[in-house]
Amino acid sequence: MTIGASIFLIAVGAILYFAVTASLAGIDIPTVGLILMIVGILGLIVSFLYVRLWAPRQSSRAHQEVVRERERY
Repeated sequence: MTIGASIFLIAVGAILYFAVTASLAGIDIPTVGLILMIVGILGLIVSFLYVRLWAPRQSSRAHQEVVRERERY
């Protein structure tokens, strides 16, 4: 899950949890919102951990080409 998708889930969950007052038969909308917020927060944590710990590291020297000077005669 990407960072953007996690933030989207948190936003939708917060809207459902705090702002929606409608009710459906058999579905508790605030509970669905709370579940979405929890999943979004967990996804955000995993995304940050992936970016910080498991993503391949790139150094600035890895892409530089090493060229030796020719010896002059």
